[in-house]
Amino acid sequence: MSLSQFTAPWWLLFLAVIAALVVGYVLVQKQRAKHTLRFTNFALLEKVAPSRPGRWRHIPAILMVVALVFFTVALAGPTADKKVPRNRATVILVIDVSLSMQATDVEPTRLAAAQEAAKSFADGLTPGINLGLVAFAGTASVLVSPTTNRDATKVAIDNLKLSERTATGEAIFTSLQSIDTLSAVLGGSDQAPPARIVLLSDGKQTVPENSDDPRGGFTAARQAKDKGVPISTISFGTTYGRVEIEGDRIPVPVDDASLKEIANLSGGSFFTASSLEELRQVYDTLEEQIGFETTRGDASRPWLVLGVVFATAGLTIALVRRQRLP
Repeated sequence: MSLSQFTAPWWLLFLAVIAALVVGYVLVQKQRAKHTLRFTNFALLEKVAPSRPGRWRHIPAILMVVALVFFTVALAGPTADKKVPRNRATVILVIDVSLSMQATDVEPTRLAAAQEAAKSFADGLTPGINLGLVAFAGTASVLVSPTTNRDATKVAIDNLKLSERTATGEAIFTSLQSIDTLSAVLGGSDQAPPARIVLLSDGKQTVPENSDDPRGGFTAARQAKDKGVPISTISFGTTYGRVEIEGDRIPVPVDDASLKEIANLSGGSFFTASSLEELRQVYDTLEEQIGFETTRGDASRPWLVLGVVFATAGLTIALVRRQRLP
């Protein structure tokens, strides 16, 4: 713990006073020893003080010194990092419902696993966060506007339906619009509440074909960056996934590259998951990142508690063993 982590570091100068007290105590003990040696009649000394105190007599003084050190540190105002739940933030959960999500490389299907994990994610977010839901295939729709009502979001997740094509850019633009709408409704602050998009997909964008198109995923990611909204992308599935469409087995491998680029362009994070358990782990990580913020807070209480404990112990031992305070 450096001096910069104290709000009143000048109190640490009192440690020099404590050190002086320790030196004084040692000198007094040595002086007492010299006075004892002045008795030339050791027989008389044995009658006057038949049982001289041992080293245990120093314990109360040592405990009191340690207590003073703890009290001094507490007075100096130590601080520490603390995780504080976010109460004013917006998260848009974006789920790909293109036909490739019916692949069974993730049991029972990619979509079913994504639905189960998404509901757990909704339950795990801190209560003060506004959670919205966007589903996308060839187009994107806001199924639930950002709200603290988790039940509405979970019901909508259960009712997700598959459709054709993949418009990743539209999903991001729709999410950004939903965030802007909530910010306008909330108002009351010069600074918009922090927001993040969590986008789960398994395939490459097909509408439009070029991700740098004005409505493409990369363009949308750049706009998200400009708005200060990072996108956490999750590539969900495997490279060997297949779906059956009109009797044909069509490969639907995950597209890590484009999803990673979207995360990078927006200032967000990229994750991969090829099973329900891995997806849950990703969501657990995101819950920690999104649901809490780290702040510097007062950390003097533990030092005060230790000071009280050591001071009490020192006084108790002194009274029990010597019937007087040290």
